[in-house]
Amino acid sequence: MEDKTEKFELHKFIADKGQKPLRIDKFLVDKIENASRTKIQTAAEQGYLLVNGIEVKSNYKVKPGDIIQLMTYYKPEKTELIPENIPLKILYEDEHILIINKSADMVVHPAFGNEQGTLVNALMYHLKGLDLFNSENQRAGLVHRLDKNTSGVMVIAKNDEALTNLSKQFFNRVPEKKYLALVWGIPKENNGTIVGNIGRHLQNRKLMHVFPEGDYGKHAVTHYKVLKDYGYVSLVECILETGRTHQIRVHLKYLGHPIFGDTEYGGTEILRGTKYTKYKQFIHNCFKLMPAQALHAQNIEFIHPVTNETLSFTAELPENFKLLLKKWEDYIQNREIYSD
Repeated sequence: MEDKTEKFELHKFIADKGQKPLRIDKFLVDKIENASRTKIQTAAEQGYLLVNGIEVKSNYKVKPGDIIQLMTYYKPEKTELIPENIPLKILYEDEHILIINKSADMVVHPAFGNEQGTLVNALMYHLKGLDLFNSENQRAGLVHRLDKNTSGVMVIAKNDEALTNLSKQFFNRVPEKKYLALVWGIPKENNGTIVGNIGRHLQNRKLMHVFPEGDYGKHAVTHYKVLKDYGYVSLVECILETGRTHQIRVHLKYLGHPIFGDTEYGGTEILRGTKYTKYKQFIHNCFKLMPAQALHAQNIEFIHPVTNETLSFTAELPENFKLLLKKWEDYIQNREIYSD
């Protein structure tokens, strides 16, 4: 039987000086990936939620400067990070921030099964010598993330001042993030907004799901605009109002238009088109050309953490994404070839 008398720190946060009074369970839900208010409330009931070293209940109101610790009865394993000389596509860099165009095949931070070859491993090498990028810091300057098979622009903080400021910006949804996605079908409305809570799928915990009614999941809003109609697929621009795990992928599936090539959310099925063999072969060639979901973080706009200047960065589409769109351009111009 495990000894649950000793407590170990799992997460630690220091409330910002401008923090407004907010229930601690709500505060932590937005801070901890995959957390739920129910889990946090349970932790509080069991004495694993501390503020300034004292156990608190889940209705405690967080105040400026509070030191918040979520504890656990087991000692979390620490994995030593290995710096790796992995090439990065750098869009901009100064002494405070680094902006990169992440490739679709790169995992952002180490996890079980992906201990090496991640963006964090690359940052440990390229930014060695900086305090944030040591062998025990699993998140090393990260203020947001992209899924493994999603390419595009990412912001990295290079020091504590930048990390604190940018983390607050992302928490308060200050940055504007624009994505490009190739989706199955053409939405009925050229412009629209998708609203629906996102939470873990009740049957498959590796996936996310939209819960349009009730309190389960986290509030999520995605704005979209159709940029190009390719007949059976369309190119869509998405702007995130919130930043939930798999948000665009799950919201577009909920709308009835999964992202082309998305293996986890139904995008690798031939969902629109003809029954002809040539068309099916065309689709399979498209999948082979781009073996990842056709989703790219194209642009981000935010405020520089030190100069307060408004910055905007655009990441060029990967070459295979460009070729995929070219194939669909050719398809709509030569559609009769695929109907034989």
